[in-house]
Amino acid sequence: MNRIVPAPIARQPWAMLVPLLLLVAFGGAVLFSAAGGNFDAFAKGHLIRFSLFLLVAAIMVWFPRDLVKFMAYPVYGVVVLLLVAVEAVGAMGGGSQRWLELGFMRIQPSELMKPAIVLALAHFYSTLPGGMVQTWRALVPAGALIAVPMALVLLQPDLGTSLAIAFGGAVVMFLAGLPMRWFVGAGAAAAVAVPLLYFFGLKEYQQRRVTTFLDPESDPLGSGYHITQSKIAIGSGGVSGKGFNEGSQSHLNYLPEPHTDFVFATMAEEWGFLGGLFVLFAFGMILKWGLGVARRSNDRFAKLLAAGMVATIFFYVCINLMMVMGLAPVVGIPLPFMSHGGSSMMTNMICIGTLMMVNGWNRNQPKTGIY
Repeated sequence: MNRIVPAPIARQPWAMLVPLLLLVAFGGAVLFSAAGGNFDAFAKGHLIRFSLFLLVAAIMVWFPRDLVKFMAYPVYGVVVLLLVAVEAVGAMGGGSQRWLELGFMRIQPSELMKPAIVLALAHFYSTLPGGMVQTWRALVPAGALIAVPMALVLLQPDLGTSLAIAFGGAVVMFLAGLPMRWFVGAGAAAAVAVPLLYFFGLKEYQQRRVTTFLDPESDPLGSGYHITQSKIAIGSGGVSGKGFNEGSQSHLNYLPEPHTDFVFATMAEEWGFLGGLFVLFAFGMILKWGLGVARRSNDRFAKLLAAGMVATIFFYVCINLMMVMGLAPVVGIPLPFMSHGGSSMMTNMICIGTLMMVNGWNRNQPKTGIY
């Protein structure tokens, strides 16, 4: 087979690239339908952004390990400075201050922090002596690295992204070998803090999202409208859906944000249960490949970096799907590779590029058994 297929093509990670390309193409079709058959509205930009960021991911493959480790803290610091800039001169949108206008593009720095926190923590734990992993020296600095961007993102306010940053960081800390009792204690503290956060930390609209999640039918035309219409769209699709470009919920404007946060509901109405299975299967293949990259990595830094990137993509997928089905509050998390939006595509393709980069490290260097 290697004699038939050129080596540069054969060594590409097709186990991930094939489901990824199919998922993005399927997302383009769903976005075409969400715009009522207008390719230029959402689908065109979606495919162009993916192509550009796929090129970026291909370039990342060539980054050497030492350079990536060297740039870990500077990258984290630059993104923190961008978050501070958002508070000072950030652009408003939808009642939140989350973006920076750069003239040629609009960027959401909080999205960049998701892979940046994984990179910084992977470097931190890869240089921490093994004997210190069970001590406070493994917890306090890492906790500070997570807490600073979380606080800045909560000021925007953006609860969903702050939780994504915390999740990615917590996964890296867990895999680094921190004592389980610390995580149990953190969970207990979170359970106590949740009521306090609800009453004193959340904005009024965020409180409504929580109460709506618990009982969306209590206000189906108000705060529960998003979840109610999403569940109607998903349920009405049945097994095989209403047919491509035949979705009434999105075409008649019943379904809010059919091209971003609720793109899965748009898809499910037209493609039904079978379409949903395809999406889950594609994501499963991508995440399985990513976990394989982490398992095959030959040092601690690469393992933690790869696993953290997989966790970041998983958080996007899990929370979005739970959100559109009424199993989680609406927190504004888009569906990777299918939702319309540049910042989400950028973050997830950085994660893919990082995994491809680590996969290249694994292929080019012998196993050392270090971890």
